Amino acid sequence: MAKVDDIMAAVTFAPTMSFAIRIAQQNFVVGDIQGNAHTIIEAARAAHADGARLVLTPELALTGYAAEDLYLRPAFLSACEAGLAQIAQASTQWPDLAIVVGHPERIAHEPGGRCHNAASVVRNGRIEQTYAKQRLPNYEVFDEQRYFVAGKGDGVFDVAGVRVGLLICEDAWWPEPARAAARAGAHMLVCLNASPFHVGKSAEREEVMRERVRETGLPLVYAHLVGGQDEVVFEGASFALNADGSVAMRAPAFEEVQAHVQVAAEANATVQLDGAKAPVLPWEAELWAALVMGVRDYIGKNGFPGVLLGLSGGIDSALVLAIAVDALGADKVRTVMMPSPYTADISWIDARDMAERMKVPYEEIAIAPQFEAFKAALAHDFAGLPEDTTEENLQARIRGTLLMALSNKFGSVVLTTGNKSEMATGYCTLYGDMAGGFAVIKDVVKTRVFALARWRNANDPFGKGTNPIPERIITRPPSAELRPDQTDQDSLPPYEVLDAIVERYMERDEPIDAIVAAGFAQADVDKVTRLIKINEYKRRQAPVGVRVTRRSFGKDWRYPITNRFRA
Repeated sequence: MAKVDDIMAAVTFAPTMSFAIRIAQQNFVVGDIQGNAHTIIEAARAAHADGARLVLTPELALTGYAAEDLYLRPAFLSACEAGLAQIAQASTQWPDLAIVVGHPERIAHEPGGRCHNAASVVRNGRIEQTYAKQRLPNYEVFDEQRYFVAGKGDGVFDVAGVRVGLLICEDAWWPEPARAAARAGAHMLVCLNASPFHVGKSAEREEVMRERVRETGLPLVYAHLVGGQDEVVFEGASFALNADGSVAMRAPAFEEVQAHVQVAAEANATVQLDGAKAPVLPWEAELWAALVMGVRDYIGKNGFPGVLLGLSGGIDSALVLAIAVDALGADKVRTVMMPSPYTADISWIDARDMAERMKVPYEEIAIAPQFEAFKAALAHDFAGLPEDTTEENLQARIRGTLLMALSNKFGSVVLTTGNKSEMATGYCTLYGDMAGGFAVIKDVVKTRVFALARWRNANDPFGKGTNPIPERIITRPPSAELRPDQTDQDSLPPYEVLDAIVERYMERDEPIDAIVAAGFAQADVDKVTRLIKINEYKRRQAPVGVRVTRRSFGKDWRYPITNRFRA
C-alpha cells in the first residue's frame, strides 16, 4: 500500500483558480428516467446561471435508488441510455460546465444481465468518461452484487485546471479507491452517494469520509440523495470536508436543495473548500423528519389520495397520526375509533381529543355487534372452551376488516400503528392490527415511541402546532384493551429491558450468553429471543414501513421461518 507521503508527492496543484460546485441534492424517483433527466438538466441550467463549473448528482440519480430488478431488464437500460443522451445533448448549452451523472451502464454479453453502477462526466454534448463503482456493498439493505459488476481504474477528470477524483458511495468507505485517485494526480475528491438513513448515520458518514481525507490529504465533496423509497429514506445532508478534516459545507437534512461549494486552488497550496453549514439535527428531530419523509414519499410517489388509521386512544396510533398530519396535511388523513366492550372511557375521550387537536376527520364504529356475531358463529366449535387470545384477536381482525373496507371504498392507504417492539415479539395480530398498506413505526421501538411523542409535543417542525398528543396518552400504561384490565407488561418485560434486548440480539447479532453477561436476566433474554424467532412468519406478512435503524425487520432481516437454531 502506498504511503500518504508518496501519494501527496504525486499531486501537483493547478494554477490559482476559483470555481463553484453545485450538488443536486434532489428527490429522484425510481424508474422515472425522463423526470429524473429533466431534474438534472434543470439543476445544470440553474448552476450554470450562477457561474458554477461542476454539477454533482447523487449515485444512480438517473434511475433513482434502488431500482432493484429493473436493472436486469434490457428495456430499462435502453431507457437509461436515452436519458443520458438527453442530458448530454442539453449540455451543449453550457460548454464550460461538467455534469457528473450517476446511472447504470450496460455491459455487453454479461451473464445474467448485470451492469455497472456508474457515473459519467458529461460536458459540451459529450460523455467524456465513465467511472464504474469498484466496491459493491452486499450487507444491511444493500444487494448490489446481484445487479452490478465491479469496475476498475480511477475516475480523475479536469475542472478549470483542478484534477477531480471521482468515487461512488462504498468506494469511499475503503482506503484504496481514494488512494488510487490521489496517485492519478487528483487535487480533490468528489463522491456520489445514495446511502440509506438510520439514526446516527450522518455523523458516522462524515467521520468515515474524514478518514479518507486524512489518508490522502485531499479535500472531499459528498453529494447525497434525499427522499423516501419504499422502506428506505435518504436524508441528504450533503457535505464537504477540507484537507484537515474540518467541515467546509453541510447542506440541510431532509430537504431538496442545490448545495453550493466554493473551490479555491492556488499554485503549491492545498485546495480549499467553503460553503454554508446547516446545523446538525438532534436525533429526535432527525428521526421525526425521516418518518415524515417516508410517509410523504410513499403516499405521494405511489399516487394514493390519502391515508386512514384506527385511532385507539393509545400512544402508537397517536404518534402515527401526528406523523401522518405532518407529512400529508390534515385534509389527507382520516381516523376511525372502533371501541370494543373492553375499551376504557378515557380511550374514547383521548382519541377524540387527539383528532380535534390535529383537525382530522374522526368517526366511531362500535365493534361489539360484529364481535358478538363472530362469537355466535363459532359457538358450536368453541363450546366448553375458555375465552383466550382467540377472542382477543377476533376484535383486532374486525377492526382490520373495517379499515380495509374503507380503504377499498375510498382509495386511502391504511397506516398500521405497530412498533418494532411489537413486531419483534409478535405482540400483534395477523389480519388485524397488522392489516394495512404502510407500517409507519415498525422500526421504532416502544421507548423511542415515548421519546418521540414528548419531543413532538415540545416542537413544531412542520408548522402544525405543538402539543398534538394528549399528555394522558403518553403517561398511561400501554394496553391493547382486548380483555379487562389488560396492559402490555402483562405479557412482556418492561420496555426498557425488552428494547435493549431487541437491539442487542436483532440489530447487533449479539449471542444470548453475551446479553445475559451484560446484566440482563436469563428469563427475560430467553423469552424475548424466543419470541423473535417464533414470530418470523408474522413479520413476513407485514406491510412495508420506514427503516430508521441499522437493521430493520425488512430488507436487511432475512431469516428462515422454518428454523430450529436457537442460540
